[in-house]
Amino acid sequence: MRIGVEEEFHLVEIETGQLVPRADEVLANLPTDTFTTELQQAAVESNSAVHTTLDTLYDDLVGSRRRLDRAASAHGLAVVAAGTVPLARPAASFPTAGLRYEHMVDEYRLLADEQLICGAHVHVDVPDRDTAVRVMCEVSPSLHTLLALSASSPFWQGADTGYASWRTMLWQRWPTAGPIGCYADADAYDGAVRGLIDSGVISDPGMIYYDVRPSDHLSTLELRICDACPRAETAVLVAGLFRALVVDALQRLETSDEPSCDGRHEWLRAATWRAARSGLEGALVDPETRQEAAAADVVRGMLRRLRPALEANGDWDTVRALAERALRDGSAAHRIRRTAEHEDLLAGTDLAIAETRGERTRRRRPAPSAAPLTAAARLSVSGTLGTPPAALPGA
Repeated sequence: MRIGVEEEFHLVEIETGQLVPRADEVLANLPTDTFTTELQQAAVESNSAVHTTLDTLYDDLVGSRRRLDRAASAHGLAVVAAGTVPLARPAASFPTAGLRYEHMVDEYRLLADEQLICGAHVHVDVPDRDTAVRVMCEVSPSLHTLLALSASSPFWQGADTGYASWRTMLWQRWPTAGPIGCYADADAYDGAVRGLIDSGVISDPGMIYYDVRPSDHLSTLELRICDACPRAETAVLVAGLFRALVVDALQRLETSDEPSCDGRHEWLRAATWRAARSGLEGALVDPETRQEAAAADVVRGMLRRLRPALEANGDWDTVRALAERALRDGSAAHRIRRTAEHEDLLAGTDLAIAETRGERTRRRRPAPSAAPLTAAARLSVSGTLGTPPAALPGA
């Protein structure tokens, strides 16, 4: 079963760590089939090829990040794969040209202006749209755990929000974001989408922003709940787990005509809030008991349930190793917040830049008493892309 990943990246000045709207400059010499714009010029998107193994997906993501970072570095910029960056400010709001984006800015106003956030989306092959819609309901109870693994946005406009994923709180303000309902088949789902368009609330199917959705142009189911992940390994972990969730759901649907979902989705929104608030550093809602449980127990419980599906794809060793590393190191939100608390917000940004580049350690900037650096010297201090591991753990 094939998978692909879309990653969104912030653009920041290397010297200041400030978010800047310069996507057109960075994308000018990059291939449009891999890299593209977002609503705001302060972000760019990278689209992976389609893969059957996590190893090749990882190599693809690392290669795209290296290429994008080189393009950004040529303009004194760096890219950050994270839900938010610590030093974003309203001045970075600068929409990308185009009628669709212009309509969104005019219609949604401050909501669109504050779309200074980045996510990671995973596509998994499904046989057809009817199956995609049925699987969508089956996998929904587990998606908040994937959000917790990806949480990377503790800061918003220079302030500590207290959340692991503040991006989630901003994202859920859109009228079609959050947990999705259950539908009998693709016709029922598509009818609901048409109803939303006819209501004037959204303008096209691309504005369906639910946590998971059938693609409107590919034969895939798309995961949309996650923050962008500083470490490429985390994006691969999420992709492997989501593919296993889809495989597991397909197997259950083959053996039973009755959906396992009871149609009660109010707890899903609550579970998503809990994951956004705590990440891996607090409690989550266990999807089996719907009770509070330690994040490590919920993640390991997911691994146990999905082991047959992970083994069927040859992903068990890799996903288990990556999950245990994530639990050991903590969420990206935890790492960024800890660095900012010990030093400052710029150091937190530098950590996110380093992890996006694949560097194992962050290169520290000179002490404040040192002579001011030129832009070229600061670029040298920030460093070039590190060498990624030769293979994923367990591969």
